[in-house]
Amino acid sequence: MRLSLCTISFRHHLLSIGEIARFARGSGFDGIELWGVHARNIGPGDHGAWLAHYGLRVPMLSDYLLLDAPSEALTRSLAELCRLAEIWRAPRLRTFAGSKASAATSPEERALIARRLRSAARTLSDHGLRLLVETHPGTLADTTDSLERLLHEVDHPALKVNFDILHVWEGGDDPRAAHDRLAEHIDYYHLKNVRDRADLSVFEPANVYAAAGRRDGMTGLFDGVLDYAAFLETLHPDAEGSLEWFGGSCFSVLPADLSGVRRTTARRHNEQAFHLDVAG
Repeated sequence: MRLSLCTISFRHHLLSIGEIARFARGSGFDGIELWGVHARNIGPGDHGAWLAHYGLRVPMLSDYLLLDAPSEALTRSLAELCRLAEIWRAPRLRTFAGSKASAATSPEERALIARRLRSAARTLSDHGLRLLVETHPGTLADTTDSLERLLHEVDHPALKVNFDILHVWEGGDDPRAAHDRLAEHIDYYHLKNVRDRADLSVFEPANVYAAAGRRDGMTGLFDGVLDYAAFLETLHPDAEGSLEWFGGSCFSVLPADLSGVRRTTARRHNEQAFHLDVAG
């Protein structure tokens, strides 16, 4: 599995992109998922080529399209993001499917979000990019049923899914079952864990973005309530995702989690190779 770290992990650190790149390379990551606000505030240049010198790439820009804003504003935002994706050589743009829970969204509001997502997917597709909606509470992708319906409503091949395992579980669905249902649409993964369901509030945006927010309850990938070892063993070897860490001790937790993922996926690969050898 190809894994990246997220620049959002360093949102409260005073670090340059060069320092993050050196840390990513030294830790064994394959790339850097770039937060939209960071992408906008790095000066001009052929950043994709620069990052390639580190053996890294940007697999995805993570941003938040204002899908209910005036169409002109969305058009301007998409043009800017296409420009940023080009200079960073990023193939994907991540967004949320609106800003209201599916159960609280009216049919008219839902239809508007679907139309805007279709228009955005069409624009990005014209630039050779894919648009990913993230499984996330408080959006139209907060349950598997709602997300499947949304994918049908948008009906565009450039619209894909960023599968956040924790948020799928948070929404009440079994991650393995949801993964099976959405498999043909999943293009990327966000990996994170939590100590207990009672701690899920630590991932609410107001807490995550606050410099003094609560971090207690955020855990390393293999120390929380979700069984990542079992889940990772089901993924295709070419799957791609990011360790989305919002807690402290970034420089120790991220390499440790990456090593854990590498061990888990290597074990699966070795077991498969053994079975093929025996069968042969």
